[in-house]
This record gives sequence, structure tokens and C-alpha cells, in this order.
Amino acid sequence: MSNSSSISEFLLLALADTRQLQLLHFWLFLGIYLAALLGNGLISTAVACDHRLHTPMYFFLLNLALLDLGCISTTLPKAMANALWHTRDISYAGCAAQVFFFLFFISAEYSILTIMSYDRYVAICKPLHYGTLLGSRACATMAAAAWGTGVLYSLMHTASVFSLPLCQGNAVDQFFCEIPQILRLSCSESEFLRELGLLSTSAFIGVGCFVFIVVSYVQIFRAVLRMPSEQGRHKAFSTCLPHLAVVSLFLSTGMAAYLKPSSISSPFLDLVVSFMYSVVPPTLNPIIYSMRNQELKNSLWKLMTSCIMKTMNCSS
Repeated sequence: MSNSSSISEFLLLALADTRQLQLLHFWLFLGIYLAALLGNGLISTAVACDHRLHTPMYFFLLNLALLDLGCISTTLPKAMANALWHTRDISYAGCAAQVFFFLFFISAEYSILTIMSYDRYVAICKPLHYGTLLGSRACATMAAAAWGTGVLYSLMHTASVFSLPLCQGNAVDQFFCEIPQILRLSCSESEFLRELGLLSTSAFIGVGCFVFIVVSYVQIFRAVLRMPSEQGRHKAFSTCLPHLAVVSLFLSTGMAAYLKPSSISSPFLDLVVSFMYSVVPPTLNPIIYSMRNQELKNSLWKLMTSCIMKTMNCSS
């Protein structure tokens, strides 16, 4: 038994018992991490370099890609290092930093996803007001609000969680420092309920944002189905359906990780759910958003061919 003042480090979940499986996990995480870096890096570069993509939709997509890069860079590198060096430890300060930055990126990302639904709603349902409602200043303000919300949210929860007295050991049954796992180490019922109340309030706000997104998409789909042009309907669906899929996966797995009853909890289920909301979306978002978006695919193709040509010219 120990209290939080004597804890200098936490022990993360050991994903495997044998050295071969640990190395397998390392290479798997490395492949996922590199794929996420490549995909989000390409989208960020394409949007920044191609003036045709300097529109509100792609501006918010750029913000989403940057947040995805930060989110996955907060969790996977430490998990890879532990798997490679056969360790489990993370310092107390390192755990607090991981909680802060992960919550910052994940909450800011959800805010950006909510804003993106509003962007699609205005673009399709109020196209004549698009330039007015989503001018450059309005877009910058909304993006700044999303990032600022992430800072406030992560500060509030990190301060609350790491003020809890911990007397249930220092083993965190997850591959990164996750709030539900740290709460299980608490020995103060009143402070535990305080943080649980904060999480419930956050979940309520998250559901409110999801309702806003759903209502927006109901209006969007009604407007799309009235479009006379089949090409117009295809373009609208190609930008809306990927966003709706990302939001649904993100919110459902995130709420399952933080709000599921302990009676149905198990190490394997906790690991799968956390992996689904912390690693899968940052990795798949570039594929989902580029798969049905012809403008983005053309820009990425132009970017890659330009890089290849420059490489060939330099080598010759």
C-alpha cells in the first residue's frame, strides 16, 4: 500500500510476456505510428502547399491532421519504447504530462469535428451565406476556440486526477496513462466521485455536440437528396459520410472507455476499446478523408509526383 506522495513512477500494462511477442508489438506499433505520421503529414503538407485547398473545409481538416499527429505521438512512442527495452515504467511527471497532452489533443479534435459538421451544413444548406458565416476570421476564431477548449479541459481533468490520493499501488492496466485506470488506484471516495462527476459532465457535453452533429447531418442529407444533379449529390456525400463515420467511431469508443461500468470491465476489453479511440482514428482519418475526396487525392498525387521528380533530378 502506498499514497500518491510516495509514488515516483507508474507501471504501464505489459502487453506480452515473451520477448518475441514484445518485439512483435514494437514493430506493429511502429508500423501504425509511421502510417499515421505519413498520412497526416501528407494531408497537412497538401493543404498548406496547394492554394486550391485554402478553403474552410480543408483548413479544419489541416487542424484535424495536426491534432491526430499530436494525439498518436502522445501514446505510441512510450509504448514502443517499453516494448523494445522490456520495461513498463513511466515517471509520475511523465504520466501527468501524457494525461494532459492526450486529453488536450483528443478534446480539441472532437471540437474540430463538431465545427466541421457546421462547415458542411453551411456549405450545403446555406451556400449563399458560406463566405459570410465562414470567412477567414471566423474560421481562425473557431479553430482557436477548439484548441483553447482542449487546454482548459485537459488542465481541469489533469489537476483533478493527480490531486487524488492513490493507495492502490501504481500499476496502470493500460498501454498509456488513462484516467479511468488511474482512478482505480484512488482511495478517496469523495474525490473519486468529484472526478467521476467531471467525466459525466464532459460526456454530457460530448453527447450534446454529437446531437448537434446529427441534426446538422439530417439537414444536410435532406438538402442533398433534393439536389437535381447526381454529381452534386456524390460530391456532397463524399465529404459528409467520412466525417460522420469518424465522429461515430471516435465518440462511441471514447465514451465506452471512460463511462463503461466496472462490472463489464476486463483487461482485454479495456485495451481494445482504448486502442480503438486513441490509435485507430488518427491512423485511419487520412485514409477516410482522402478515399472519397477527389480534390484531396489530386493534390496528394501532384505533391508526390513533384517530390519524385525533384528526387530524380537531384540524383541525375
